[in-house]
Amino acid sequence: MNLPALRRDAPQREKSGRASGALARKLLRKRVVIPVAACALAGAFALRLAGGGQPGSAAGLTYTTAPVERRDITAQITGSGALEAANSYSVTSLAEGNILTADFEEGDQVEEGTVLYTIDASDLSSTLEQAQIALEQAQRSYDSRVKDLEKLSVTAPKAGRVLSLEVEAGDDVSAGQTVATLRNSDVMTLEVPFLSDEAAGFRVGQSASVTLESTFETLEGTISKVDRMDTVLEGGMMVRYVTVEVSNPGALTPSQTGSVTVDGCASAGSAPFEYAAEENITAEVSGQVASIQAQEGSWVNRGGVILTLTSDSVEDSLQSAADSLRNAQLSLESRQDQLDNYTITSPIRGTVIDKNYKAGETSEAGKVLCSIYDLSYLTMTLSVDELDISDIEVGQKVSITADAVEGKTYTGVVTKVSVAGTSSGGTTTYPVTVRIDETEGLLPGMNVDAAITLQSASGVLAIPAGALNRGNTVLVTADSPSAANGTAMEGGEYYSVPVEIGASDSSYIEITSGLQEGDTVAYIPTTGSGRFEMMIPGGMGVATFSDGAMPGGGMPNITVSAGGGPGGGRGGF
Repeated sequence: MNLPALRRDAPQREKSGRASGALARKLLRKRVVIPVAACALAGAFALRLAGGGQPGSAAGLTYTTAPVERRDITAQITGSGALEAANSYSVTSLAEGNILTADFEEGDQVEEGTVLYTIDASDLSSTLEQAQIALEQAQRSYDSRVKDLEKLSVTAPKAGRVLSLEVEAGDDVSAGQTVATLRNSDVMTLEVPFLSDEAAGFRVGQSASVTLESTFETLEGTISKVDRMDTVLEGGMMVRYVTVEVSNPGALTPSQTGSVTVDGCASAGSAPFEYAAEENITAEVSGQVASIQAQEGSWVNRGGVILTLTSDSVEDSLQSAADSLRNAQLSLESRQDQLDNYTITSPIRGTVIDKNYKAGETSEAGKVLCSIYDLSYLTMTLSVDELDISDIEVGQKVSITADAVEGKTYTGVVTKVSVAGTSSGGTTTYPVTVRIDETEGLLPGMNVDAAITLQSASGVLAIPAGALNRGNTVLVTADSPSAANGTAMEGGEYYSVPVEIGASDSSYIEITSGLQEGDTVAYIPTTGSGRFEMMIPGGMGVATFSDGAMPGGGMPNITVSAGGGPGGGRGGF
């Protein structure tokens, strides 16, 4: 894209001769090298080189004078360009089908996520349901395989002591095979009947007294269970069975019996003692004994691992189930993504610029359904010359005017200065992005003019830009107050005064020191329509000749740009 080039409206301060060289390049229309026969002109021109490059008084040269006076100075870089929306988006369809809804119109404001179109997806809904069912089945299969893997660790269902181990490491085990016997002999239980009316008032955790029938020894116990249902014994006696736990002092065995008394109520009968836990531990899956964690006689807490099995078939089944589950998930996600394509939402907050499809029409994949612009702000891109780009910074204010909006100036700000330049015709330019937040009356595509203010000064001493000579010196008339600080030129009509400069624009340069109000500067203005250059030997520079009457004989006006030889630089008078 060809970008409009910004132009500097003001001469630069001297910066190693670069800025003046740029100005000369911009001003010159044609360059030619003058042959040796033109040396006479160079001799006449030497009058301007006297005194370190200052113009002097010479017969036939006519100077223009101007007062040193206070002015407002504004240095700008200007250019033009076309406005663009902050963001734009072309909404396309990925699905084909009948458009069911399109509840918006051109010019409507829409939010991000607003539903723009819905497309008939009835054919896809059935496949989506099938994919959901397949996923649920795959999940159940996977969960089952995970449980099988957990079953490779054979654990104790209750706390107890390993009475016996039926297998050794390396043995093959089938599902349902007994691998160990677990017994808890530290706690004994007995289940005895009580009259129903009495047992109804008992509770779990209540203290009980247990009497051994063989020795009449009494042990302290605790009720662990009270039946909720009555049982009828022979003779019609209504009873409820109560389970009591007692600590085994070490001599109790299932061959002994006892009776129980609770809160003064005696049991209606006696019962044999039982171990609190004694059961065979079986493998729930087939496999090979990989390791044994509990030895015979060792105590195992509930859930403690007794032995571990390994099984390639269980592990393979789990991996296969995991793969099937993942495939089912991907299939469902794919169907859901496809379904999402049938509901088209706005990707940005903005204004609908055009609407290409309506409800009842058939959408086509890849076709633009509508376009949305974010008009919260506008942007423009300007192309800045390589010699000026160093003066452009992010955050600089930009004045914007549009021919379409008369009498109004907008304010923009530089938001980006690109470091990627484009070269054309020996000149490199860099894109600069400007943002305009106040956009009333502006539209994308409008051509606007932009001005970036680099320097500004109010009420400062200033001279015409053409009055500043190389080396930052100025000619003043002999009657100027500052002539006392200058060097008299031939004839004493003019004095060369060193100055310090500040801001500048296309016509004037600020003088910060060296001159004062009441001074009058003298200079030879640049005039004429045609220009050409002469290379000055010895590295003095380039002489530029302007068409026009020669003072006293037709000699053209002359401007010199320094450089072109050893020790020279790009600069100017």
